[in-house]
Amino acid sequence: MKQESYTLFKSADIKTILEVLKNELVKRNESPFWRDRVVPFSEAILSVLIPLRDANMLFNPEGQAQSELTPELFFKWTDLVSLKTLAFSIQKSNEAGILLRTKLDDAVCKKYKKIDLSLLGDYLSKNSIDLQNESLDFPISNYNLHQGVSNVIKSLL
Repeated sequence: MKQESYTLFKSADIKTILEVLKNELVKRNESPFWRDRVVPFSEAILSVLIPLRDANMLFNPEGQAQSELTPELFFKWTDLVSLKTLAFSIQKSNEAGILLRTKLDDAVCKKYKKIDLSLLGDYLSKNSIDLQNESLDFPISNYNLHQGVSNVIKSLL
């Protein structure tokens, strides 16, 4: 990973991070197939992670507190199963008004503010993820595609 990637994830806004990804895609002359997928996927993930970062409430897919948003933490959430779990966790937290399904301190969880799930929800629903029933599975082909997208993003950062 480039050092700039750590700085970006640590403090940049979503627009800046996406702009860097777009520029890297162009610079590397990545195929349109991947270019059309990298930015929307990254935007969907960051639309939740950036608000969590800014509220000092980051956690990994195992629910453990994370002190900062790093490229490694971002990539843990690129796993489609983990991302689906994040969406349901934030949805339940929005309904309850407290951050749920994590191992963060209760005092921290009580300071939770609602996070807009529209970008992540739209993205997941376009990729055959049922947003009504968490236990329903999705096509393995979608999982495999997202592994490929994640690999492209890793090569850019």
